[in-house]
Amino acid sequence: MIELFIEKVWQVWLAGGWTMIPLAVLSLLIYTQALRLLLYFSERQHRRLPRETWLRWVRRPEEAEGEVGEIIRYTQDEVRSLGDIHNRFAEVHATNLPVIDRRVVFLNILITTAPLIGLLGTVLGMLVTFQSIALGGGQMSEMMSAGISQALFPPEVGLCVALPGLAMVYLIKRKRAEYEAFLARLESVTVQHYRRNFQDTPVAAEATVETSVPAGASLVPA
Repeated sequence: MIELFIEKVWQVWLAGGWTMIPLAVLSLLIYTQALRLLLYFSERQHRRLPRETWLRWVRRPEEAEGEVGEIIRYTQDEVRSLGDIHNRFAEVHATNLPVIDRRVVFLNILITTAPLIGLLGTVLGMLVTFQSIALGGGQMSEMMSAGISQALFPPEVGLCVALPGLAMVYLIKRKRAEYEAFLARLESVTVQHYRRNFQDTPVAAEATVETSVPAGASLVPA
């Protein structure tokens, strides 16, 4: 059963003409890029971290662990004002989110290209069909059949590649929004915590927690 399905798909792929080759490469790029982004978000610590845990880490940064702990320690290291905290979180945003956005833009470009290549296959197939009609002769029906196959299969494959890709992009954007919302909540809680400390302590510097970012640590996603 599986062998028959593979053989049928292979026959359809060959009947679509040379435009099926860039479609195959494009589909590989699309789903590789999309799966990498989905895997990146699935490995992020904030998705499986209880709210009570990271709230406690904000109050006691020395206990924080993992990626979220690294962000907490970095945004609280030697801060002397609320503006310092906002600037630190702005750096975290600028380090993480633009990288994701660039990958999503590249993925959207790939997805948009798939139907266009399919449309190119349609145009080439119609040219072969018209050429067969102009030539006539005994090979006319065979050439028309090949031309119609080249006209129909590439756009169908292009849509089959693009539509699931669009669904994956939507899912990626949702996960990106969740990550950004978590950073916003973390920043808000950190600011509220230090606002109380700054009000209770005459010297703002005494309210900071002596922590540091581990040497060689990076906030850039793998």
